[in-house]
Amino acid sequence: MEETLRKITEFGYHAHGNQQRKYTPDLYMVHPVRVMEQCKNYTQDITVLAAALLHDVLEDTPIGEEEMRNFLLTVMPEAQAEETLKRVIELTDVYIKDDFPQLNRRTRKAKEVERLKQISPETQTVKYADILDNSLEIIPYDPDFAKVYLHEVKTILKALDRGNPELRRKAMTVVEEGLKQLSR
Repeated sequence: MEETLRKITEFGYHAHGNQQRKYTPDLYMVHPVRVMEQCKNYTQDITVLAAALLHDVLEDTPIGEEEMRNFLLTVMPEAQAEETLKRVIELTDVYIKDDFPQLNRRTRKAKEVERLKQISPETQTVKYADILDNSLEIIPYDPDFAKVYLHEVKTILKALDRGNPELRRKAMTVVEEGLKQLSR
């Protein structure tokens, strides 16, 4: 499993290229790796861990579904590759500004929450880890936007209740503590 995850991590680094995190000089891929490490505390399901590593690739890079599928088929059996791709697609935002310019942010986010309610429990677990990692980074670096973001992800965490309950609680605690800290 570790060799497979290493190859998937390399693919993620290649896909994200020189993209950096918004608030730090870190290469973007450090975020998906941290998300995967969080998930690894709760599951050994390779499709969950692989999806955690790839969760932003379709959304933020030129890599498409077919290219991702073709890569995954080189590192895992077909059923796992298809399940991983399905999870990545579930984690890819649909209601984005470019595709829905007529909708304001609040409306797009509300539609996204409704869509996310339908994703699998295992994929909800990845979403919890994503929220946790993003929240820990955004609170100290962008407190003004953090207020908006934390309210949005609190709504997501309330709505997505089928993933790992311990990780969900952990993410909710970070979000709620962040909101308290920012309201002082």
